[in-house]
Amino acid sequence: MILSMTCWGFSWTSGKILSHYAGPLTISFFRFALTFVSLLLILWLAKQKLSLDKSGFRDLILASLLISLYTYLFFKGLTVGKAGAGGILVTVLNPIISYCLTLGIARRKPTRQEFYGLSLGVLAGLILLKIFTDASALWSAGNVYFLLASFSWALLSLVTARASRYGSPPAFSCWMYGVSTIVMFALSGPSASVVLIDHADATFWGNLFFSATITTSLATTFYFIATVKIGASKASSFIFLVPFSAALGSWIFLNEVPQLHSIVGGLLGIAAVYILNMKKRVAST
Repeated sequence: MILSMTCWGFSWTSGKILSHYAGPLTISFFRFALTFVSLLLILWLAKQKLSLDKSGFRDLILASLLISLYTYLFFKGLTVGKAGAGGILVTVLNPIISYCLTLGIARRKPTRQEFYGLSLGVLAGLILLKIFTDASALWSAGNVYFLLASFSWALLSLVTARASRYGSPPAFSCWMYGVSTIVMFALSGPSASVVLIDHADATFWGNLFFSATITTSLATTFYFIATVKIGASKASSFIFLVPFSAALGSWIFLNEVPQLHSIVGGLLGIAAVYILNMKKRVAST
């Protein structure tokens, strides 16, 4: 779990490096294509079926569009923003926004403990976006893209939560990345891919392999396995390591020194997610 969370955090550093080689659409296409192939290989080695129920076709298309949108915003934000700050902002806000959307869909008011957790999460988000010190920062340095990425990932989480209804979650993910590969290829065009291949070097291919295969395919698979072994509640607590590993990776490899607002906002956001998860564990016992 620690290795998986570290890989997820370091993916922001890898994504920042990849963003220098081509536009977000082209980089997304290459990442999706390699992820799809690696997942196919993993499912084949694990002897898992690729079949999905036809009733899940609509959710599959919707999930593919959302992961495509998230990945585009991920790389677009990294072209103008910092990997460490983006990694902290997105990974902290994702579960908080997802929780708010879940409450809204259920048309349920938050309990007192949920209210405290969500309020702390909102405060963390405002600090991470530097609203109190520089309100204009919301519209600069990739913050808009990172914020939109958080919303798209939260929506994606709601859709993929239904994946087990149609087959195994890894099979659903595999087909999702397959459809996303087609979407991004159609949007980026073959000419952009040819240009990228001509200019790609070992650094590009190494980071692409890490981002697509190690981070997305293997780390996510390990996370699913660990969830079965130690339980979903314990596994989810390890996600708190992602913001720290994102900041650490960008510090080591990109010389991005974490700023005070990122540290304070990240800690408050982690505390908010902990409160929300603690409430969920209490409610389930």
